[in-house]
Amino acid sequence: MDLLLYVLKHKKISQKITISGSKSESNRLLILQKLFPEISIENLSDSDDSVHMQHALSTENELVDIGHAGTAMRFLTSYFATTEGKKVILTGSERMQNRPIKILVDALQDLGAKIEYQDKIGYPPLKISGTKITKEKVQIHGNVSSQYISSLLLVASKLDKGLTIELLGEITSIPYIEMTLSLLNQLGIETKFEGNVINVFPKKSIEKQTVVVESDWSSASYFYSIVALSEIGSEITLSAYKKDSLQGDSCLAKIYQHFGVETIFEENSVVLKKERKTKKETLEIDLKNAPDIAQTIAVTCFAEGIACNLSGLHTLKIKETDRLEALQNELSKFGANITITENSLSIGVSSPPLEGLGEAIKTYNDHRMAMAFAPLALKVPIKILNAEVVTKSYQKFWEDLKLIGFVMNEI
Repeated sequence: MDLLLYVLKHKKISQKITISGSKSESNRLLILQKLFPEISIENLSDSDDSVHMQHALSTENELVDIGHAGTAMRFLTSYFATTEGKKVILTGSERMQNRPIKILVDALQDLGAKIEYQDKIGYPPLKISGTKITKEKVQIHGNVSSQYISSLLLVASKLDKGLTIELLGEITSIPYIEMTLSLLNQLGIETKFEGNVINVFPKKSIEKQTVVVESDWSSASYFYSIVALSEIGSEITLSAYKKDSLQGDSCLAKIYQHFGVETIFEENSVVLKKERKTKKETLEIDLKNAPDIAQTIAVTCFAEGIACNLSGLHTLKIKETDRLEALQNELSKFGANITITENSLSIGVSSPPLEGLGEAIKTYNDHRMAMAFAPLALKVPIKILNAEVVTKSYQKFWEDLKLIGFVMNEI
C-alpha cells in the first residue's frame, strides 16, 4: 500500500490518542511470562513484533520464523538455548538473515549452549538445541546492541546459579538494560549492576502478579514531531504514560523543548503542547541511549529549517535497514544538506519552501522510516511507499493521523 499524505490547511491541533503498550516492555515480559507463568500482562503491544513473539513462544513447530522482528530474534535465541530439550530452527526475513547475532551466540556458546549456524557464520538462521546451562559467568561486548545483554538477563534467573555478565567496552543503550533489570526487580528477582558487571541471582518462582505495560515512547516520538511542526497552541494528549518511565526514549520530553514543545504529565497520560517557536541554534545531541528516535528528530530538524548534529548512532546500521543511509537517501530528495558517518548524522540549515513536492519516500521495510517522515506532510505533500510497514510496531498509526487531520489517499 502506497499513500499520498497531506494536510489541507494549517490549524491548531487538539486531539487525544491512545497508544498501544511498549513493544520493548511487552517482548521482555512475554519471555518472562513463559519462564514465570505467575505473570499476567495488561496493555500488551499489538505490534507485529509482539505477535511474532507470542506465536514463537506457543508454537510446537521446529521451524520458528519471526519475520522482521529483531527483538524477538535476540530474546528467543537465549530462551530456546536455555530451554532443556527444545529443538528449533530460528529464522526470519531476508533482512533478518543479514543482521548480525554472533556476539550473542558467542556468549551463549561460552556458557555451554548448543547453537549452530545454518548458513552464514554470525547470522540467522540458527539451529538451537536447548540444554541445561551450568556455567554462571560470561563476557559480552556492550557496544553493538543492548538487546544481546537483555537477552541474557531475561533468562539468567532461571539458571541454577544465576548469571554474572561482564560488559566489555562502551555500553550502548543503557536505559534498555536498566529497563530489563527494573522489570526483573518488579517481579521480585534480585539484580546488581555496578561498573561493567551485572549480577542476576537465581529465582525458582515468583508471586502471582499482574504487570501493566506502559505505552510506547518510541511511538510517541511521531506526535512530538507533529506538534513541533504545528501552530503555537496545538496540543496532543497521549495515553498511557508515566513520568518515571523505564523507557529510554522518554528523553523526548527534554529534547523537544528545543522545538518549543512542552510535556505536561497527568495521571496516566502526557499532554504535548506547542508553546513557542523552535530555537534556531544547531541541535547537538548524543543519542547512544535512545537511537530509535534519531529518524524522527532528523526529519523534525529538517522540516523546521534548523541544523543538527546527531551522534551515538552506530547501531542504526544494523536495524531493519541501514537507517543512516536511508535517511540520507530520502531527505536528500527534499533538498536536505545531509552528511553521515558510521555513527553520526548532520543536517545543514534548509530554507523553505521545501523541494520535492509529492516526492515518494522509500521505507526499506522499516516501520520507523514511514512514521518518522509522515509529519513532513504538514509542510509539503509526500508519498509513503509500502506504508503498511508501520504495523511492525504501531497497528493504528495511519488511523490516528487521520484523527489529527492528515488526509491520505491510496495510490
